Amino acid sequence: MKIEKRDRERLKEIAVSSIEKKLHQIEFSIIAENESPALCAPGASFVTLQLKDKLRGCIGSLRAKQPLALDVSHNALAAAFNDPRFSALSIEEFPECTVSISVLSTPKALAVKDLGDLEKQLKPGTDGLVLEFQGHRATFLPAVWVTLPDKSKFISELARKAGLDIRDYSEEWRFSTYHVDEIK
Repeated sequence: MKIEKRDRERLKEIAVSSIEKKLHQIEFSIIAENESPALCAPGASFVTLQLKDKLRGCIGSLRAKQPLALDVSHNALAAAFNDPRFSALSIEEFPECTVSISVLSTPKALAVKDLGDLEKQLKPGTDGLVLEFQGHRATFLPAVWVTLPDKSKFISELARKAGLDIRDYSEEWRFSTYHVDEIK
């Protein structure tokens, strides 16, 4: 999904304002009907916060279930205040944070014979990857390829993130890929 410049700016504004208003305890809500058609349409997004080039929060949705504008607002708040890996973002930290948004395409299931086959199908830097197996699920956005450029390591770390051990790989593991339109 390619987002037009005006909508990209609006999504960034929504993400930042959602966090800012909550930090200052000001009521803020998005009325999807007031947004452009692209932002009213169902969309899936991830919002990533970085503080001094280190991850500070990242939460998102893999499937489009609500208007994109609402999804971005919801995920911005979750990344800032509900990422279980971090404490809630403070007022002092926020001015030094960078906020980026990834708007996801619809994930496409991969037919995978084995891990070698999966590696052959992956496009580093382009593909986001989802792993699902018996209630375990994890994803890596395409941006993670920067820190994990090796396909084998990328897959094994994704399995670890899902609470699985790559040595226990089963043909029942399900993989899907998606692409993102990144807004920085």
